Amino acid sequence: MRDLFFTMIVPFTICAVAVYGVARRVDVYDALVQGAGKGLETLVRIVPPLVGLLTAVYMLRASGALDLAARCLAPLMERVGLPPELLPLMLVRPISGSAALGVGAELIANYGPDSTLGRTAAVMLGSTETTFYTIAVYFGAVGVTRTRYAVPAALCADLTGFLAAAWAVRLCFGVE
Repeated sequence: MRDLFFTMIVPFTICAVAVYGVARRVDVYDALVQGAGKGLETLVRIVPPLVGLLTAVYMLRASGALDLAARCLAPLMERVGLPPELLPLMLVRPISGSAALGVGAELIANYGPDSTLGRTAAVMLGSTETTFYTIAVYFGAVGVTRTRYAVPAALCADLTGFLAAAWAVRLCFGVE
């Protein structure tokens, strides 16, 4: 019975909205067509920044620039108390969610899901955001061209999320 409820919730909601619109004497089909048109306009505004962002991510990964940055920043990571193996995840996560999932899966496969590194990678993936992707999508959707303080503030929030994830794993599970 419960599965039937969850299976039918979306169709029921759509029907309820349509019936409500008809009861209010709204041309439901026209409203649907207008909404779809506005959605396509938004898509046209969003696609160019997304294509540029994804191209830049793949170029960075293919060139080896992310690996070089990870090697250069490893001493700083050790000083802060973060395992340097997590640096590729920390560098990729603000740029691309799919790339970050790939790096996280690789870390979990190499070190194990119950290791400190595996747990920290999982918590980092759940407690941070794909900052540049989000900014490209949402700011592109509303036509914002100058982000001002949004990028530095979001990157500070990501850094806080990374540090808090490592701290939380150490606090909850201890250090191996």
